[in-house]
Amino acid sequence: MKKTVSIIGVPMDLGQGRRGVDMGPFAIRYASVKERIERLGLTVKDQGNIHVPTAETHDIENQKLKYLPEVARVSEDLASKVSDTMAQGHFPVILGGDHSISIGSIAGIAKHFKKLGVIWFDAHGDMNTEDTTPSGNIHGMPLATCIGDGNEKLVNIAGYAPKLRPENVVIVGARSIDPDERELIKKHGITCFTMHEIDKLGIAKVMEEAIRIASNGTDGIHLSLDLDSIDPDMCPGVGTPVLGGVTYREGHLAMEMLYQSGKVVSCDLVEVNPILDEHNITARTAVDLLCSLLGESVM
Repeated sequence: MKKTVSIIGVPMDLGQGRRGVDMGPFAIRYASVKERIERLGLTVKDQGNIHVPTAETHDIENQKLKYLPEVARVSEDLASKVSDTMAQGHFPVILGGDHSISIGSIAGIAKHFKKLGVIWFDAHGDMNTEDTTPSGNIHGMPLATCIGDGNEKLVNIAGYAPKLRPENVVIVGARSIDPDERELIKKHGITCFTMHEIDKLGIAKVMEEAIRIASNGTDGIHLSLDLDSIDPDMCPGVGTPVLGGVTYREGHLAMEMLYQSGKVVSCDLVEVNPILDEHNITARTAVDLLCSLLGESVM
């Protein structure tokens, strides 16, 4: 693990349809993310927030790709910021905001690796395109975008594509996937461990396989952690909650195994929505899981 963690906030809510997720970075900071990481003996540099325009000041030009120009501009800014952070040898932790921020974060990270693996910890597949999306919300498209499938403006963020190879991408915790999205996951050969596999095999076996696949021939793993992967009992403050998710303890074991692998080079924490939360429990859970990823343990 690198000794310096750089925190970058992205108060993005343009990628989805429920207001409040733009306050996610503030809620996570309020949950003492900097202080908790510092207790692990790591240096923390909080780089503040990327500027994100407000929805009310812009019109939706395309109902299949809502706020496309604005999301693309933020993604370019974020990619540049994250790339600079990587060039300094830091471990970037990007705080969302909705999951569309991963378009920019992965664009900034992947350019520093010959081959990047990704573990997409999420209740959803995020593999829609403008041709398959039922909502037009870009937060349902970032994984497809990163493997080179989707609108050109998003696919070519940071001036190159694709960012990821499907054979090194693993979705963990899925339990709500659209029919067309399911076909795209199969078409690209992406490994997807649904809650069925977690229930049947156990989280330890699933994570062993996920780490093996994401690290096979790669020189690093990016973790994209959507808090809706965790059961709503512990994470009620998310925009698209789905019952029957990963338990709090299973989430910690997954993060501990990722730390022990020594492969993780960066992380997104997304979809914390304080308006829908109860006593900031979702943000506090996000910080707890992040600290396990960074090496916190009982002993």
